[in-house]
Amino acid sequence: MKAHGQPMSLKTLRKATNNFCQTNFLGRGGFGVVFRGELNGTIVAVKRSNSFFGEVDERSFNAEISMIKTVRHRNLVALLGYCMKKEERLLVYEFMSNGTLADHLFYPCKRTYPLDWKQRVTIALDVARGMDYLHSLANESFIHRDLKPSNILLNDDLRAKVSDFGLVKLVHTMRPMTTKLAGTFGYLAPEYAFNGKVTKKVDVYAFGVVLMEIITSKKALDPSFPEDEHHIVVLFKKSFETENQFKQFMDPVFCVDNEAYACARKVSELAIYCTARDPQHRPEMCHAVNVLGPMVEKQWSRPSSGSLQPGLDYSFPQFNGLLLSPTSSMTNYGEQSTFTGANLTL
Repeated sequence: MKAHGQPMSLKTLRKATNNFCQTNFLGRGGFGVVFRGELNGTIVAVKRSNSFFGEVDERSFNAEISMIKTVRHRNLVALLGYCMKKEERLLVYEFMSNGTLADHLFYPCKRTYPLDWKQRVTIALDVARGMDYLHSLANESFIHRDLKPSNILLNDDLRAKVSDFGLVKLVHTMRPMTTKLAGTFGYLAPEYAFNGKVTKKVDVYAFGVVLMEIITSKKALDPSFPEDEHHIVVLFKKSFETENQFKQFMDPVFCVDNEAYACARKVSELAIYCTARDPQHRPEMCHAVNVLGPMVEKQWSRPSSGSLQPGLDYSFPQFNGLLLSPTSSMTNYGEQSTFTGANLTL
């Protein structure tokens, strides 16, 4: 299918999913349920809205369609089509076989091959490129507002794309915008959580949290954390100060040699930089791309020290000296804990 963001009939999508049969069930999220389908011989993922579709959900649905039809990037999930028929609201995405980053980090029993360090830092670069495009390189500038591992999707080659644009905000000005609180606890920047002020630096903060999760395979709000240090940012920064403590805090699943460990330390420094409490002290996403790009190129020029899936091509094409990633797209099949319009006392 080469169509991009095309309207589709409900009859077509019912047929594609065998009338939304439970055997085609892929996952459930804040928007609704995701089903596997087939259109013209192509496997797709169909997101079907919850039976109750309120005003907030309608805005989220329309925002996702409007935004994703205007931007196309190899690290942003591509919308193939949508349907608006009476009470039904459906989004159609290209099917991706490797689920969400959250599946691989937090539920490794679902996956045969745990992510090694090369794959993790490559995923981080893919996400950074997608977010940099949203912030600075598209025709219009957007803020995602809900970047997290369950909204980062992996293709057959474990390359990443950012998904779920229901909370996206179009940036009309360089000044902070004040909005109702929306997003996911654990990834909300302090200034956004306290006063609802949102800038691109809100996404940068969330990206820093994701980097910490990639390094540790611990959730942003992990039940294993001490009660007085329940957030990964606090524990990560504290453990980073002592090498032995930091090595223990890293995910023990992947073994890194000295060179890879030095790379992990640099990525950790980037994560700490991105999660600075003052948004003015956080970098732009282009800085993250510039930091991670050379690391990825160097990592993939070295012999593998981790577990790779057999039969996959992990090489990177070059163009004018820049590292490029293969084209891929995906939709969110993972668990979602997004909230919108919350009025909170923090």
